[in-house]
Amino acid sequence: MARRIDVTGTGGVRLAAWEFGDPPKTDPAQGAHGGHTAPEGSPGVLLLHGLMGRASHWASTARWLSARYRAIALDQRGHGRSDKPPRGSFTRDAYVDDAETALEQLGLAPVVLIGHAMGALTAWQLAAKRPDLVRGLIICDMRASALGGASQREWGQWFESWPLPFATLADVRKWFGEDDPWVERPNPARGEFYAEVMAESPDGWRPVFEPEQMLRSRETWVYDAHWEELAQVRCPTLVVRGLDGELGRAEAQEMVRVLPRGQYAEVADAGHLVHYDQPEAWRAAIEPFLDSLGDH
Repeated sequence: MARRIDVTGTGGVRLAAWEFGDPPKTDPAQGAHGGHTAPEGSPGVLLLHGLMGRASHWASTARWLSARYRAIALDQRGHGRSDKPPRGSFTRDAYVDDAETALEQLGLAPVVLIGHAMGALTAWQLAAKRPDLVRGLIICDMRASALGGASQREWGQWFESWPLPFATLADVRKWFGEDDPWVERPNPARGEFYAEVMAESPDGWRPVFEPEQMLRSRETWVYDAHWEELAQVRCPTLVVRGLDGELGRAEAQEMVRVLPRGQYAEVADAGHLVHYDQPEAWRAAIEPFLDSLGDH
């Protein structure tokens, strides 16, 4: 079960947060944990998706976390069910401030932040800015180095190559899982990932986000390196990469070295969408780190 909680981000943007697991039961006869859900007062986890993602991409992770934590995934601005203001701000500050505000409104702090790609960058920037709110951090497949203008141009060309609208969800799965020129080999999990961010419109299936807003979001980080912010993160931090992901091993290990309390893990047979490609191996990679943080 996922329960929607509306929070208000910076500039009044309405954000959809999703709490996974059954609401804690207060009847003593039901037991302290209310089945598979953590008891009231349990430590919080906030999950932040990557660019073009949505909170539901974290569903399998959040469900097993919910036995021990209050696990909430956030649709970030421009994504999922959250607002997509045409003239809204899509800066790094806006994303970080949204996450900070969500933590405070949801009463999750001190929290464990788990972020994928852009969400991981938001997570470590928030951890550097507000160490009082964050007790642990997991960074999944996000680079700290600058990606540069060529990368941004490639993304623009990639969006233009999408054969929109898709006639069916099966066409979405096939194109992103097999036919997309960015796919090196067939990847059904990638097809499912993108099917989850499509919605039916009168002429077919289109993304729930505006590609132009995604490019605006991306351009606020691709030209800059983010090592200095990593060095300011005081809490224990796990850097996780997929063996075939976008974060190379050498860079990941340098990130661990720069982090004051960094640790490293990698997931075999996984690409950039680590938690989506290999959910069981992802769990095995992060659970020992979570155990090391304790429950308070």
